[in-house]
Amino acid sequence: MTASSAPGSGSATGCHAGADEMSRAAAAAGKSEVLERYAADYPTGPHDQPQSMCPAFGSLRVGLRMRRTATVLSGSACCVYGLTFTSHFYGARRTVGYVPFDSETLVTGKLFEDIREAVFKLADPEKNDAVVVINLCVPTASGVPLDLLPKEINGVRIIGIDVPGFGVPTHAEAKDVLAGAMLKYARTEAERGPVQQPREGRSGRPTVTLLGEIFPVDAVGIGRMLAPMDLAAGPTVPTREWRELYAALDCAAVAAIHPFYTASIREFDYAGRQCVGSAPVGYEGTAAWLNAIGKVCNVSEAKVAMASNAILPAIKGALGGAPIDARITLSGYEGSELLVARLLIESGADVRYVGTACGRTPWSDADREWLEAKGVTVKYRASLENDLAAMHEFRPDLAIGTTPVVQKAKEHAIPSLYFTNLISARPLMGPAGAGSLAQVVNAALANKERFDRMRDFFEGVGEGDKAGVWEGVPVEHVEFRERNQQQLERQAKRRKAQEMV
Repeated sequence: MTASSAPGSGSATGCHAGADEMSRAAAAAGKSEVLERYAADYPTGPHDQPQSMCPAFGSLRVGLRMRRTATVLSGSACCVYGLTFTSHFYGARRTVGYVPFDSETLVTGKLFEDIREAVFKLADPEKNDAVVVINLCVPTASGVPLDLLPKEINGVRIIGIDVPGFGVPTHAEAKDVLAGAMLKYARTEAERGPVQQPREGRSGRPTVTLLGEIFPVDAVGIGRMLAPMDLAAGPTVPTREWRELYAALDCAAVAAIHPFYTASIREFDYAGRQCVGSAPVGYEGTAAWLNAIGKVCNVSEAKVAMASNAILPAIKGALGGAPIDARITLSGYEGSELLVARLLIESGADVRYVGTACGRTPWSDADREWLEAKGVTVKYRASLENDLAAMHEFRPDLAIGTTPVVQKAKEHAIPSLYFTNLISARPLMGPAGAGSLAQVVNAALANKERFDRMRDFFEGVGEGDKAGVWEGVPVEHVEFRERNQQQLERQAKRRKAQEMV
């Protein structure tokens, strides 16, 4: 083996190499099994990797939100800077560990030794229950072998994962990478013997674990829905504390509210726990979900009917009291887009398109089938181009989407809402979800007249590189761009010819 292909020995491959070259380097460095598992867990589509933030942010977010958990990043300094900036922007109040490296430490394997040293320093049982080490693109492509780290030091669990941008499509699915790894570790601990009880003690009733980051009020609302069936809402995965993982595994059923947690669902399967897709959103969604949970948990039809009768009239009243009369296109990268679309439709909205950056899984089939029966176009692994094309085709009264979608909608005087901050950060389940969503949507629709006034005011100032007030509109010199393009093409041909020599 050469130094560039030996596992853990490093490689000259850098961030600039591109996804294909990085993947080949990672496979040559011994990471084939990891990449194959990610390819199976998070299948790509016509557009392999939707435009979103660095996927590793998802795993970083999960670790930073857990008590007594230290997180260490191993990657290029620019990547680490961007990830830590984003994590603190989203409210992280904890230091992010970083093990710096250069070409020498990467190629010689010293980087792994530096990581190992850092892990031993952090493995203080007085402060931490777990230490998480995350390989970013370059260490993954170079084969830095985090699986050789000790599994436990001084009673502190050590978890090493690879989360490369060329292997994990979205930051939402990267949450599952770490959540699944933690569930696997916790499951093996529980199989060996007694484990810690939840901080608030065990529930006296069978529990339903909630899979996916949800608004805190939703967990409370789901608990109230389950109570007439003699069930209780269990922990939400990703959890906020290690001991909650044991309680999550010790459940009667798992509600895959966010359907892309493939690795986590695999661990629940190994533990003998069955998963239920969709979520209690809207009237029809809640009725179907309660029935599905009842069947999995062997609840009598009478008790399921009791639970339905207790909550469904209130949901119908909330939907009727806050109707939405508008054509809407919706897209995002959180994984709950199909649920939001269902709730919008039950509120009266004319939803034409739903795009999600996440891949298709069996646990979203019920929502997809319901939406398609309503004439909605559902696009998995949607790209920005898909979302913009839908907006231009359907000409919505409101566009809900990512930042660039919102920006483009406003340019066309279309009211718009940023999905992550204004839609997913509010309750969706039960009566509270129906009323909350309608409130923000109708407030945005009311801004249409103001957008029209702004468009009329700025009309004639130009767009793109012609924007502004000019004595003479800038003349586009197409010949300069053509000349530059020809030079780039000649350079590419020379490089290709040199590679063939």
